[in-house]
Amino acid sequence: MDARSDSRHVPLCIDLDGTLIATDSLWEGVVSILIRRPWLIFAMVAWTLSGKAVLKREVAARLTHQGCDWPYRAEVIERIRQAREAGQPVWLVTGAAEKTATAIAEHLGLFDRVLHSTDQENLTATRKRDRLLSLCGDGGFDYAGNSRDDLAVFDAARQAIIVAPDAAAKNWGARNEAEVLPLAKTSPVAILKSIRVHQWLKNVLIAVPLVLNHEFANAGLILAGIAAFFSFSFLASAVYIVNDIADLSNDRQHPRKRLRPLASGAVSIPVISAAAVALLLASIGLASLLPPLFWAVLALYATITTAYTFVLKRKLLVDVFTLAALYTLRIIAGAAATGTELSFWLLAFSIFFFLSLALVKRYVELDDLAEKAGSQLKGRSYVGCDKDMIGQAGIASAFSAAMVLALYVDSSEVASMYAQPWMLWPLCPLILYMQLRIWILARRAQMHEDPVVFIMRDWRSQVTTVAGATLVILATLQVG
Repeated sequence: MDARSDSRHVPLCIDLDGTLIATDSLWEGVVSILIRRPWLIFAMVAWTLSGKAVLKREVAARLTHQGCDWPYRAEVIERIRQAREAGQPVWLVTGAAEKTATAIAEHLGLFDRVLHSTDQENLTATRKRDRLLSLCGDGGFDYAGNSRDDLAVFDAARQAIIVAPDAAAKNWGARNEAEVLPLAKTSPVAILKSIRVHQWLKNVLIAVPLVLNHEFANAGLILAGIAAFFSFSFLASAVYIVNDIADLSNDRQHPRKRLRPLASGAVSIPVISAAAVALLLASIGLASLLPPLFWAVLALYATITTAYTFVLKRKLLVDVFTLAALYTLRIIAGAAATGTELSFWLLAFSIFFFLSLALVKRYVELDDLAEKAGSQLKGRSYVGCDKDMIGQAGIASAFSAAMVLALYVDSSEVASMYAQPWMLWPLCPLILYMQLRIWILARRAQMHEDPVVFIMRDWRSQVTTVAGATLVILATLQVG
């Protein structure tokens, strides 16, 4: 009997990129490194000219990913375990660099042998096929892959297993009746989730100066506000993508963030990078229609968010003050886009109000930690015992926001702007109700999302907001 008919003598060879992991290790490495150290672009050009194998080695040497930091396909791992239980040897056969391949193999502990690229050989396509033929003979191995580069290997394998195929691999599998490993369906809205369209709700703050200056019927200013809203939203989404790429390792260790499309591998690095560039260009295009001062605010927002992504979010308390400032910048952007005046009271209220919400966000994240002084929030400068202090500061900020609002309502500025200023007083308890309720939910571990987004989705917060807006409108009306 031919030994190749017995699976115990035929290794199951598993491709890495796009097969075992739901990403491309080289693309992810290149983009992750350039986001943190953009000056290496010139070195990468030199490495590429020296050969793709050299590029892979140099990128892997600088990438901080560990074996646990990759998005593994559970279905492929299960297939590997089935093969091992049947006595079939399993090899990892990849074009990735040695450092990446060996780290993954050691982490999983499922492979009997690892073949990878070297400085002399980029182990892909026909080179991978030839290496396996020299070791196993024609039809002496099974192979699981996903792309056009794998077609030559499929042709030489005893059995081909198609995993999340591109068009070429899918067509090959259909022609040759190959085994197709069923995978969980990827949502068609994965890109929309990556750019976090729901977070655009935050940019409604751009309309606040327009509303408070009673410019409800000025069509030109309303159009300017709409352009500013989308310009800010597109830029914010591009920044979210950059932040997600920079934070891939941390996100994949987080109980909820690991499910994000990029962290889970539902969206590829090249596709989402192209989306970020398109969003940035769209933001700049809309900003060109608005006053120069809006450009300045938009540039300041981009600068601060970039600094937050790479430095500020790891600084104790600086991160939450930065978040509060970014929310306030949206209000300033609205004034810059529409040429409306800004009130000192509005800016002071905004800082305290959004500082409280930023502290809620950190409080919830700390609540996920074990109650130990040494438990540190991943990627942050907070430890478990900081939770009570964060809670106290957040509640104090909520009361400070209400106090600033009360002083504003009693100011001469309000008396000159509103026909019935006394109708604004109920805004103070409404604001306190909204924020204290959020803190109570956070203490009960019932707050699992960005508190600003929560306010815009929660019906009680919506009713409170509508009640507040109604009071503002009624206060402007003349009686009699």
